[in-house]
Amino acid sequence: MQTPPGRASLTSTERAIDTRFRAALARLPRHGPGRWLTEFTVFGLKQAWACVFGGAMLAVILAARLWYPEGAALARNDLLTVAAVAIQVAMVAGRLETLRELRVVVLFHLVGTAMELFKTHVGSWSYPADGVLRLGAVPLFSGFMYAAVGSYMVRVNRLFDLRFARYPRRWVTALVAAAIYANFFANHYLPDARWLLVTVVALVFGRCVMHFRVFRSRLRMPLLLAFLLVAFFIWLAENIATWSQAWLYPSQLGGWHPVSPAKLGSWFLLMIISVVLVTWVSPPLPPDGPRPAAATRRARSTSGGRGGG
Repeated sequence: MQTPPGRASLTSTERAIDTRFRAALARLPRHGPGRWLTEFTVFGLKQAWACVFGGAMLAVILAARLWYPEGAALARNDLLTVAAVAIQVAMVAGRLETLRELRVVVLFHLVGTAMELFKTHVGSWSYPADGVLRLGAVPLFSGFMYAAVGSYMVRVNRLFDLRFARYPRRWVTALVAAAIYANFFANHYLPDARWLLVTVVALVFGRCVMHFRVFRSRLRMPLLLAFLLVAFFIWLAENIATWSQAWLYPSQLGGWHPVSPAKLGSWFLLMIISVVLVTWVSPPLPPDGPRPAAATRRARSTSGGRGGG
């Protein structure tokens, strides 16, 4: 039996789940409104599965805000760090994430922690001053919030078998990402180039179209729109996290209020950094490119057999 497109890139645990779901979904209508309802349902399930790391982290943060007792022997920030490590270990041990993907997640963690150290130093936001598992003013769980974004990016790439038409040259995207990352630091000392960088991103990625497979259908979406949608949902998660007092912006110290929609621009730019980091493990393929298994075999043959877990 021929392997369905994109299925070869799933982990062993995901293939077992996928087999059960396909058996159930195969009985659903192939035409008319029933077909589109099926596709919509599968789209939501795949997105939820891609968000499992971030969703688990957000659930722990919210639960700690609602039910963790004040004055507990283990500080809340330390609890969040222990929980984050446990989630990451479970992701790998449960074969929900490959070791190759873990490399990208760790890189997100390091890049995010470096930014956190600087941003808390200049007062862009702050964390409750409790716990011992911290670097200066930054509790260690904060890096896992960036890692959650990385986890989503690598997982959504293979769950939806993403392909890209007219994807820009990767060295160009790397330069743009480096400029964006530098601006997150430099804008405290120089004029903020955020909106100039947004314009550059629009020019570089404006012609790129993302192709993705849901269940039976393969759909298309402008890549810039995908960036905006993901940035919007990260902004929603940030509102939940700040309400839970995982961290606070200066304007929220006197009382919580929703995070400014202007932060969407920052999250939009962060998506560019995220995409560039993910292409380190999963180079963008054209719509008519090889299936993931073939691409993996070719990459291993050209790198002397070195591959991930």
